[in-house]
Amino acid sequence: MNRRDQFMSVPRQSGQERDSSERIGDFNEYKERFTEAEASEQASRCMDCGTPFCHVGETYGQVKIGCPVYNLIPEWNLLVEQGNFKEALGRLQQTNNFPEFTGRVCPAPCEGSCTLSINEPAVTIKQIERTIIDIGFEKGWVQPRIPAIRSQHRIAIVGSGPAGLAAADQLNQAGHQVTVFEREDQIGGLLTYGIPAMKLSKEIVARRVRLLETEGIRFRTGVTIGLDLSLDQLEAEYDAVILCVGATEPRKLHDVPSRGVGYAMDYLTSVTRHLLTGQSLTTLHDTKGKDVLVIGGGDTGADCVATALRQGCRSVVQFGKHEMPGQVRSPENMWPDTPNLYTLDYGYEEALVQFGRDPREYLIAIDRYTTGDAGQLTGVWTIHNEKIRHPDGRIEFRAISGTEKYFPVDTMLIAIGFSGVEQDVLGHLAVDSENGKIKAAAYATNRPGVFAAGDARRGQSLIVWAIREGREVAEVVEHHLLTLKKTG
Repeated sequence: MNRRDQFMSVPRQSGQERDSSERIGDFNEYKERFTEAEASEQASRCMDCGTPFCHVGETYGQVKIGCPVYNLIPEWNLLVEQGNFKEALGRLQQTNNFPEFTGRVCPAPCEGSCTLSINEPAVTIKQIERTIIDIGFEKGWVQPRIPAIRSQHRIAIVGSGPAGLAAADQLNQAGHQVTVFEREDQIGGLLTYGIPAMKLSKEIVARRVRLLETEGIRFRTGVTIGLDLSLDQLEAEYDAVILCVGATEPRKLHDVPSRGVGYAMDYLTSVTRHLLTGQSLTTLHDTKGKDVLVIGGGDTGADCVATALRQGCRSVVQFGKHEMPGQVRSPENMWPDTPNLYTLDYGYEEALVQFGRDPREYLIAIDRYTTGDAGQLTGVWTIHNEKIRHPDGRIEFRAISGTEKYFPVDTMLIAIGFSGVEQDVLGHLAVDSENGKIKAAAYATNRPGVFAAGDARRGQSLIVWAIREGREVAEVVEHHLLTLKKTG
């Protein structure tokens, strides 16, 4: 860096956000990028570490360190500090196919592993990344890269989420003929229908898809493999098939009321489809004037909170079984692991402004439901728990007498994660599976020439991990194609 002590004098800034009371009136992106001057100043906080943990990108047991795609963070921080955004863009594109996605919605494990974050606020890596790519598009530096030579190899990719698109991009740039199949009416997978527009504008996704299409990738929407086309047909027509079908089978709650209860991803998808196509919302997915309960404390649950606010809900609460995170790392969650800290995410801040309280309830359990006519949910009785850690490592949750409370509820959205690939999808694909995921050691399935990557292979994870899987499966497929050439 030009001055290696800037981290001592320049405070961390995270970028401007639209006013909470204003932004809940629409589904436009709530956060703005840095100006060039702001990005340069924030990049100057980088310490240029001898060992930059921010781009280590590895997992050791339960400890997750740094950026899974190995972004060259100190290098492009220096270039941004110097005002050289075009060269910074080149460095960024070496490792990340879609920084406009990760710069908006990645939880930034790189920042949790930033050396500065040991005792100071981390460098604002995610926001700098977004600024680099946004400026690149604005100034016309991001241009189609059309391969000069094409091979005769044809690859089919099933699923157009970040893993599928990353694999398609890599193999297309290698000169192969790539076709991406998507069962929905638009390309993008969860980038389009699973992540709310206020976090990731759908025009941002469409812009990248148009670029990939210009570069030579063929997209086919409305095609369900197993129904419209069989896997056998794909194997017969293509030299390799990559399954990137995601892992959106929701974990279930049992013994819930028959009406007024749904799953978070169905809800988010329905609302986004309504915004994009005008398709009518079901009664369950229209929360205007309703009391909404979200079960599950993760990012998907937070997105449900923010979406319900924009629909004009009467109230919204979110239940989590775990204890409230602290303001500092616990001894079990030390640097450089991804920090588990109390933060006020965008939806929670909006609820605080709208209703005067953080919507989250911790260490809480539903004791019983109340229902009206025809089994319609009307409310829940709850009780709070205490978390007991036994000397042998066992964790026990014990109900606290006297903490019973009633919440009126018209709509309950279940957001407790995903158990793997959708069961009907697995049935159609006829590949080996294990624990709900496609079994694919080193990305190869039990069917020769058929590979798997992304959440379908590793389970529910981050967009940045999906991009890494897409890049790595592309390398494996390249080796497979070379083998075909030698034996052909």
